[in-house]
Amino acid sequence: MYAINGRSGGKTMRKTNAARLLDGLGMAYRILEYRVDEGDLSAEHVASELALPLQQVLKTIVLRGEKSGVFVCCIPGSGELDLKWVAQLTRNKKVDLIPPKEILMLTGYVRGGCSPLAMKKQYPTFLDASALGHDYIVVSAGLRGVQLKLSPGDLVTACAANVERLILT
Repeated sequence: MYAINGRSGGKTMRKTNAARLLDGLGMAYRILEYRVDEGDLSAEHVASELALPLQQVLKTIVLRGEKSGVFVCCIPGSGELDLKWVAQLTRNKKVDLIPPKEILMLTGYVRGGCSPLAMKKQYPTFLDASALGHDYIVVSAGLRGVQLKLSPGDLVTACAANVERLILT
């Protein structure tokens, strides 16, 4: 059901938990590998390395609200999360980004390799509505240097994501 693309250099790709989740759901995807730059973990770098449009490379952002607790937002690499709107949407007065040192403990993933799929715990997940306007999107596979290319509808299903406008306009 999956295929490996990108710069694997002939290596066999070890499946990530995110890929295994998609396999279990019978969803089609591609594993894309790229060169990691530890000094630049941005979506812009990923898009450039994979020669993909920035708006189709999604960032996974982990946040905490004072009422709701931890939740996840997936937004296009070209966008900026609207924190005030997200707070209102999640019925919080304020939301904060999870500090990088807490991401691994909460999600099982490191900063720059955080997938919205197969986290340690399934947190409420929100996907920016603009993602549905594309045939495919790319999200982290759960390791730096590895992305999953899949349909936005499959991501919504796999994450039980709420689709909302999340970015500043």
